[in-house]
Amino acid sequence: MTPNGILPENLPGSRKAKNILKLYRPMRDYVIDANVLMSIIISGKSIYKPLLNYFNFILPEFAFAEIDKYKEIIFEKTKMQPHELINFSYSVFSEVTILPNFIFDGRTLQKAIELTKDIDIKDVSYIALSIQLDLPLLTRDKKLISGTKKRKYKKVILFDDFLNSI
Repeated sequence: MTPNGILPENLPGSRKAKNILKLYRPMRDYVIDANVLMSIIISGKSIYKPLLNYFNFILPEFAFAEIDKYKEIIFEKTKMQPHELINFSYSVFSEVTILPNFIFDGRTLQKAIELTKDIDIKDVSYIALSIQLDLPLLTRDKKLISGTKKRKYKKVILFDDFLNSI
């Protein structure tokens, strides 16, 4: 539902719904992948808190699986004590949006599969979310950036370039 109470026909994935949602979405929204989120968590740096408050970072639910898969590495790489890491993780997760996979329509998923084939199939949900919401994807995955650019998809940005631009 839009702020004026209009409910677009044929939700989700309809062209009308996407156009209406674009009108009401602030220009500070970005899809991020799990490696960006994990690097923020591992760092424990308070510098990320204003970014998390100002920007709306969105992830697909698949990010939970990736983060869970690498939880031991997160604990090993951080310089924080376990209780500090847990508290910092609470604050980070309270500022990001996780969306379920059922929001993807078939065409979006097919396009995401085509864009990520021969790169990394695990990136399908991030690319699909970027396409579905018409938002840039922030990543630290240089292979994903170069691979999608070769396929003419230019909405994938290196996270460090994003940080340098703000």
